[in-house]
Amino acid sequence: MPQDPTERRVVVTGPPRRALRSSGYYRPRTEIDEQTTLGHTYVRSLMRIQLRTGLTVFAVLALLIGPLPLVFAAAPDARRLEWAVLGFGLYPPLVLLARWYVRRAERNERDFVRLVEDR
Repeated sequence: MPQDPTERRVVVTGPPRRALRSSGYYRPRTEIDEQTTLGHTYVRSLMRIQLRTGLTVFAVLALLIGPLPLVFAAAPDARRLEWAVLGFGLYPPLVLLARWYVRRAERNERDFVRLVEDR
């Protein structure tokens, strides 16, 4: 008996598909990609916390550097003190402030990615 060519079985392989979630659930990444109101809110929250971090660093920097002209004006004969403060006393706090800012900004972004990736 000859076999019918339409009954031949073919095995198709490919990458496994992820199980689809219920149609009422959207991942935050989808909301951001589709630029919905909720996605806009997610992005605005990241921008707001990054702005708050930047303004905090700016305020600390202003408090650190702002009074220096007043201190130098109070002691006009202490030129070596000015150079010592500017050369050695100011850079370590600036480096520490910069490190804090970078770590905080990276942590904010990591938290946002964790939220968006739904982990």
